[in-house]
Amino acid sequence: MPKRPPPSLLKMQREYERCRKDLAAIGYISQGSVQDRTGRSGAGAGYQWTRKVAAKTVTVALTQEQFAAMKDAVSNKRKLTKLISQMEGLSRQILFATHPHPARRKTLSNKVLGIN
Repeated sequence: MPKRPPPSLLKMQREYERCRKDLAAIGYISQGSVQDRTGRSGAGAGYQWTRKVAAKTVTVALTQEQFAAMKDAVSNKRKLTKLISQMEGLSRQILFATHPHPARRKTLSNKVLGIN
């Protein structure tokens, strides 16, 4: 009879699978930030997308439609970064729980493992 994993391991594996599904649902991504400057007085672009390229700030004027699409893409990039970070932590926890490691004089802390 195969040995069943502990409930905490099953919970981590389910959470990892949920993250994978969330990852598949993310749409277009883009780095940077977008700004709506239509409410200010004076000349200049109403909508802007700003990002860093080779340590320099690059700003691009956008149409209202581009602004809406880019805003979603920037938001998706943030979700993606957060999801990947969460998946990395879960992966390490699952790997260390399922693959034996040598006896240690001192147990590995969560900080050393990069968990939390």
